[in-house]
Amino acid sequence: MRKNLTIDRSIRRNFLTKVFVLFALASLSLFTYGQDFTLPLYPGEIPNSINTGQKEKIEKKDIVLISNVQNPDIAVYLPSKRFATGQAVVICPGGGYWVLAYDLEGTDIARYLNSIGVAGIVLKYRLPTSGNTVEPRKAPLMDAQRAMRLVRANAKSWNIDSTQIGIMGFSAGGHLASTLGTHFDYGTKTASDPVERQSCRPDFMILMYPVISFTDASIHTGSAEALLGKNPDKNLLTYYSSELQVREDTPPAFFALADDDDGVPAENSILMYEALRKKKIPAELHILSEGKHGFGLGLNNNHVASWTNNLQLWLNWLNHRKDLNLPNK
Repeated sequence: MRKNLTIDRSIRRNFLTKVFVLFALASLSLFTYGQDFTLPLYPGEIPNSINTGQKEKIEKKDIVLISNVQNPDIAVYLPSKRFATGQAVVICPGGGYWVLAYDLEGTDIARYLNSIGVAGIVLKYRLPTSGNTVEPRKAPLMDAQRAMRLVRANAKSWNIDSTQIGIMGFSAGGHLASTLGTHFDYGTKTASDPVERQSCRPDFMILMYPVISFTDASIHTGSAEALLGKNPDKNLLTYYSSELQVREDTPPAFFALADDDDGVPAENSILMYEALRKKKIPAELHILSEGKHGFGLGLNNNHVASWTNNLQLWLNWLNHRKDLNLPNK
């Protein structure tokens, strides 16, 4: 009798364990949308990387600043599935290529995008000033390219339209976003890693008070020196001046910046806007009369914050302009 009772308890315990596991899996599936999770960019060894024993630094003051990034990743914020537009944006926080303004120009932006049905993916990219890369100037772009491929590879499971994945950047992060928009490929179809088979071309760009040119008089010297060093080759300055690298297949762009920006002159955005127009690539330029540099969402000023409404309208327009999409070659 006691033996049968023990067996009965064992069966009941196993049954309850299975129910718990199934419930946990169902809960994970149910709550994936509307919550965030983080994925490393690279599953194994990080390319173009040196193990210096450094540790990542996180400084929490008025904003969260991250420096010495060792392990690049993406923080994924998905909107409620019911209201998702299918669009997604990879977000590159700014910080002069020295630090990342991770909440002001990263997670805060992702949450806003979720509120209008757009997936927000915050990219924590390696900085060329950290001393932990073989070729420092290549690291940010490599990470941005990988992030775009990774999102596209997971598009179906994340309820994202693989032809509606954009890149967004603020200040130096805007330089990185525009660099990806002018230096991309359509994937390596023979790659053993399925992620590398994906195109890293963004379907659109959102450039927020961006650094653009390293050759014009409006150059942001700090970002240029951080990325390329103090005496870079002229060819590199040209290569990383996005207004000189616009291609026929460079994606459409949305710009928002302040006329009184004394950090990154408005001429940067104007140069890029004009270069896109010459190639007949749709672009929308918003120059606010106030806001200075680094306004983020601009929540303390309704005038400045109006850029978010304009962005929502532009994204909605873009989502209905399927003729602008290019196939993943």
